[in-house]
Amino acid sequence: MTNASIRMPDGLEQLGLLLDRVAERQRQDFGQLDSEAKPDGSLITACDRWSDAALVEGLAALYPGEGVLSEEGSQKVPSTEAYWVVDPLDGTTNFAAGIPYWAISLARFEHGVPVLAVLDVPPLRQRIVAIRGGGAWRKDKKLLAPSARNQVAGCASLCSRSIGVLQKLPNQRFPGKVRLLGVASLNLVSVAMGQTISALEATPKIWDLAAAWLVLQELNCPVNWLVRDPAQLQPGEDLAQANFPVLAARDPQTLATFQPWADVLVKGA
Repeated sequence: MTNASIRMPDGLEQLGLLLDRVAERQRQDFGQLDSEAKPDGSLITACDRWSDAALVEGLAALYPGEGVLSEEGSQKVPSTEAYWVVDPLDGTTNFAAGIPYWAISLARFEHGVPVLAVLDVPPLRQRIVAIRGGGAWRKDKKLLAPSARNQVAGCASLCSRSIGVLQKLPNQRFPGKVRLLGVASLNLVSVAMGQTISALEATPKIWDLAAAWLVLQELNCPVNWLVRDPAQLQPGEDLAQANFPVLAARDPQTLATFQPWADVLVKGA
């Protein structure tokens, strides 16, 4: 993950050790914990809470003076010039159901946009890192833009709340094989990784998309914010109920192909 032309952010090695500790705890807890419903209907486990506290505490030690917005903690945009957006366990439903696919999502923001992104996938022991202007890596191997590779499978990632668009354009064939991964951050980043050709998310929160957003940008994947651009966040704004519907694709042509389904998602047929 090193490149002599890129200045790596201070504390990145220590950040990796922090993620290692949290990921190992999650692997140990996987399949062992009961879940409960939060007011919005999503699930939470004791491991979500522990992971959030460990990450917030660890970031405060590594980057003193930088605020943190996290799913299970403060959900207000910090007023500090640099801050972190954290999803300690994205894919709790999978985690609680014994499905081995979830992620830890971290992104460091400066001037309102992510400049460092880390997506750790504990069950696969894989880590994706992106640095603004520097590219993206998986397991220390630099990634190529998906538009530079041939993709014949044509899979498209939908979330459970966006799958209804399949019935809203009955006279048009959906232009892809549907996949539901159950993890918003990995749904989106699957496009950047070349696993899918597009992804449509109906109700992602800022912590769901923060890290994937930068990975997509660094791998030249176009993104269409369907209602609101998260680059317009305001310090002190409460994002607990804020959704950022989004369509991502491998290239502009694919984005245009899937745009009609994105349109009916937010406007109705």
